[in-house]
Amino acid sequence: MSVAGVIVDAQNCALLIQRRDNGKWEPPGGVLEREETIPEALQREVLEETGIKIALPATLTGVYKNMTGLIVSLVFRCQAADGVPTTGDETRALRWATREEVSDLADEAYAIRVLDALDAASPPAIRAHDGVKLV
Repeated sequence: MSVAGVIVDAQNCALLIQRRDNGKWEPPGGVLEREETIPEALQREVLEETGIKIALPATLTGVYKNMTGLIVSLVFRCQAADGVPTTGDETRALRWATREEVSDLADEAYAIRVLDALDAASPPAIRAHDGVKLV
């Protein structure tokens, strides 16, 4: 299982990271460690990849299953509590993206996570993808 946090600013822009390992743009996140709770993992992953500590609780905005990789990801809409956006070991670049820019920057399977978080509909979205495209 993995988590991702979509940090949204006052202009309704989302903070995306460009991953060092594959150059792809997506929201910050990663796999839970054995001893972590979901909120702990979310806070840790976002902090490691962006330098920003998020406020908890965060709002669950979607559940996504990678049908190829067999990974379920929980995505949350987040607010920054402290810190300044900065790159790290896993992050090549960071960018605040408008709704329109998200679809241009990220693969469909990741763009929809950000768009769902920007919409913050209730109940949360439940979607499947093949690692790139929705299925």
